[in-house]
Amino acid sequence: MSEDRGEDRDGAREVRAEDAFDAAAVDAWLREHAADWAQPFPEGVPEVRQFPGGASNLTYQLTWGEPPGGRQLILRRPPRGVKAKSAHDMGREHRIQAALRPVFGRVPRMAAYADPATGEQILGAESGTEFYVMEKLEGTILRQDLPAGMSLTREQARTLSTRMIDTLVDLHDVDVETAGLADLGRGPGYVARQVTGWTDRYARARTDDVGDFAEVAAWLAAEQPPDAGMCLIHNDYRFDNVVLGPDLEVVGLLDWELATVGDPLMDLGAVVAYWTQGDDDEMFQLFRRQPTHLPGMLTRAQVWDHYAARTGRAVGEGERIFYEAFGLFRLAVIAQQIYYRYVHKQTTNPSFAVFGTVVNELQARCERLIATGDGNATRAQGSSA
Repeated sequence: MSEDRGEDRDGAREVRAEDAFDAAAVDAWLREHAADWAQPFPEGVPEVRQFPGGASNLTYQLTWGEPPGGRQLILRRPPRGVKAKSAHDMGREHRIQAALRPVFGRVPRMAAYADPATGEQILGAESGTEFYVMEKLEGTILRQDLPAGMSLTREQARTLSTRMIDTLVDLHDVDVETAGLADLGRGPGYVARQVTGWTDRYARARTDDVGDFAEVAAWLAAEQPPDAGMCLIHNDYRFDNVVLGPDLEVVGLLDWELATVGDPLMDLGAVVAYWTQGDDDEMFQLFRRQPTHLPGMLTRAQVWDHYAARTGRAVGEGERIFYEAFGLFRLAVIAQQIYYRYVHKQTTNPSFAVFGTVVNELQARCERLIATGDGNATRAQGSSA
């Protein structure tokens, strides 16, 4: 354990005061609602730790006892403060994973779900705070940098990044009718709805110290392509939402709050928006959330190329620029919604204080990409192929 940050080997930390809840109440509820789920609960109240990535929904680790007789589960709940239900719907997130496990496999088993009324009572939170509990998948989650003691050769980095895209292709191949998830979609017009919806969200969440994204929003509205198809999409697919096995295989996907039935290229555009390369400028490197900068990792252009080769879907230069630009814009909206909560003191997490700067840099990056392709959406700069 790291004494200076109070972290365990999984990155969980002490619970922030504003995000705390009564562990005994959760324990009693679980013993009643998940008693026969998998294995008996050890005696005692669980220790609760919080994962630091809770910028949107909050994630906690519940630990009973010590190995080998101990047990660990994961609890997910929305943040405090004003929030859009569509972005923090725990029942929906729980349902998607429960439905996917038989047909896709790489999701945790669900243990129990608490509706808003129950969640409010159990967590002692404001009205409408639903939550769910699931198994903890064992494996490695890559965040900004590799864990201490871990290294990747160029070949391993290439294999890992290729498997990431292969897994996304597998997800997009899921038969949503068979999975019982077809009703997540609203039919044709997905791209148009996304452009309009995220533009409106930004306007509602804008604060005085960030740009207006007017040029970007107008370009996206004018240049949007027709839907490239309909399939199950994750919508937040990146390394810190992926659990890796000992041989760098993808054993689990996490964080399904934005999943829906929609355009697969919108999903890939979101992947590319997060995909920082080793040759990116210093400012964009500061936003890096995953180790995609390492030698051997696919470049953004190679991500597009590999997906196209796996799916047989040709993606032209103009489409690549549009989907990456939208991915960056959507990322900025998410950051701004969090920053809005920070500015209005709905959260006191100090890491959110810089999100306004992040939003302004993402606007500049979108504008450069739209004007010149400077975001490398169509060029394999730094390619290690």
